[in-house]
Amino acid sequence: MNSKTHKQYRRAKAVIKTRLALAVVAALHIPIQTLAAEVELPRIDVVGEGEQAIAKQPGAVVIMDKDALELRQPLSTQDALRAMPGVVIREEEGYGFIPNIGMRGLNPNRSQKLLVLEDGVPIAPGLFLANDSYYSPRIERMESIEVLKGAAGLRYGPTTIGGVINYKTKKPEEGIRVTAKAGSHDYQLLGLDGGGTSSSGEAIGGVSLVTSRGDGFRNNGFDMNDAVLKGGMALGDKQWVSAKFTHYDNEVNTSYVGLRPNEYKTDPTKNPAPNDFFLTDRNSFDINHELEINDSVKIATLLYWSQLTRDYWRREVKARGADGTTFVACGGSAYCMNGNNRDFEMMGLDSRLHIGFDGFGIKNEAEIGIRLHSDKLNNRSVRSKTDPNARSGDLVTDDTQKARGIAFYGQNRFIFSDRFAVTPGLRIESYTQNRKNERNGVSGESDNIEVMPGIGATWQVAQQAQLFAGTYKGFSPAMVATAISASGVDQQLDAERSTNFEIGVRGTVRRLSYEATAFYMDFSNQIIPQSESGGVGATVTNAGETLNQGLEGAMGYDLGAGWSVDANATWVPTAKFNSTKIVGGIDRNGNRLPYAPELTANLALTYKAGGLKTSLSATHTSSQFVDPENTKPESIDGRRGEIPAYTTLNLNTRYSVSKQLSVFGTVRNVLDKNYIASRNPDGIFPGAGRNFEIGMSYKF
Repeated sequence: MNSKTHKQYRRAKAVIKTRLALAVVAALHIPIQTLAAEVELPRIDVVGEGEQAIAKQPGAVVIMDKDALELRQPLSTQDALRAMPGVVIREEEGYGFIPNIGMRGLNPNRSQKLLVLEDGVPIAPGLFLANDSYYSPRIERMESIEVLKGAAGLRYGPTTIGGVINYKTKKPEEGIRVTAKAGSHDYQLLGLDGGGTSSSGEAIGGVSLVTSRGDGFRNNGFDMNDAVLKGGMALGDKQWVSAKFTHYDNEVNTSYVGLRPNEYKTDPTKNPAPNDFFLTDRNSFDINHELEINDSVKIATLLYWSQLTRDYWRREVKARGADGTTFVACGGSAYCMNGNNRDFEMMGLDSRLHIGFDGFGIKNEAEIGIRLHSDKLNNRSVRSKTDPNARSGDLVTDDTQKARGIAFYGQNRFIFSDRFAVTPGLRIESYTQNRKNERNGVSGESDNIEVMPGIGATWQVAQQAQLFAGTYKGFSPAMVATAISASGVDQQLDAERSTNFEIGVRGTVRRLSYEATAFYMDFSNQIIPQSESGGVGATVTNAGETLNQGLEGAMGYDLGAGWSVDANATWVPTAKFNSTKIVGGIDRNGNRLPYAPELTANLALTYKAGGLKTSLSATHTSSQFVDPENTKPESIDGRRGEIPAYTTLNLNTRYSVSKQLSVFGTVRNVLDKNYIASRNPDGIFPGAGRNFEIGMSYKF
């Protein structure tokens, strides 16, 4: 199927989906009971609701609430996170379908160095197999985003070195709401949210549907569907249960192959690999149960499962030059089309006991938990010699990877006074990884145990200021594909381990709210690409010691008369290799880590009056290296070379015409800044040029 034919196919599908969504709206337009305020669906919150929930955390906290999301109208969860302190985003296909999120100078590649959750459930395809983010839930169904750093992250895991991100889905809403958007590059979105309660008011449920398509910022069109069914009920006065099912599918005409230098100069919107497609299909469900034994004891249990199919069809690269990429011809003599196809299955059980008690002469809040988890991956490579649009061919790789893990964790918050509390915690992860080559029967196994202690403290030194501090051991497992070779050999790759410290202050002073944090992450080992350029096909190795340290801060100030200003910045003066180990014949000691800009900053000026909300925001990212060798000059193929600093402006407006109707619009990259967002995986990936969206939301 060529690019033109595929666009026609997607347009036909878009018409069908629009009619289907409108039919669902009509079918659901029936009288619905008002939501009962007392019914709450149980779920795992990383931070929780309200100022007191934040005050209990001995680490930096950022929350983007519903109002902020509605005003900002982000394209994706990745786009929303861009506005938060400490976060670094590496764009790839432009819409955040394949998220690359980093934290505090850690490489954002496939969001590998942090834990990403949805309602407390891991969304990576496999925690111990592949923490790569091949999928990101749609921002349209989120009510808020929590970001937590520091010792408190030990309650979750693994891979909490950078922090924990938790996307919180919307609660079922009474009635029917329809949302429609349209914008640049033939962008179209239609969303439906509907919900209500039972006649008794003890059960609630809802549905959220999103269908979207577009031609893409670089002629890399997509066709996406997302559906969520969510509901729950009270089981008497002391028990609650909730369930959620999700389905997601997407076809994105994107590639590992980026632009070459001369292509970028002449046409940054060009799709250099029109035959390449990233195809994703994901289903998941989770069930939460909460039992309140008494006012001081509660048990929360989560059962989760997900299945992800990720097929990545890519043309075989023959040569790279300044003017473009040459692909292997499909003439029947050599492999020209590759299908890197993976099927993941993940499941787990997470149970937590919360106890409030008086002991040691003081008040205490304890949490004790256990998590059972399993991952499975079927990894197949299929290659064709004759068809540049193949979806089948010769099977050349077929291996199965599995992992099983059990985690124990506990913490106790010693409340010495209304102002001062100390929270020690401990997490133990025991996991087994194995890999089997299905073509020759060769297999291998690796067993690991990690012990991660931590301690944090909060001190309300004054009404306007709270100090917080913490230290903990961070850990991220070596993925199976790198820990065990295709021949079944344990590669003896150590897990990534770090000792982390942070100290900060937060509070409010009249119209000012603020938080500032100093952080220090000392890696005893970090796993990095072994080849000089990294990228596609690179092997990995234990690189030894690395060091990240810096400052991050955020503030908001109410100027009065409807005006307010918000700003945040992250300064990472040190993000370096701190080891004399020679890798690939090169000593990288003292070099800066890839994709670790020294400064990222956000500034937003907002005005609110009646139903009108509007904001002008700026985002700045300083220059970055893209390889461990810190190559400054641009290479002939564009894969290496320093990425210059860039700043973009966005304008957002939302107006509530009535209680039922809202209209909104956004212009991103207002000044049409032309900039390089990434040189990985293979070439130049430009940032999105100026683009706009307009939309409306109507509640029946």
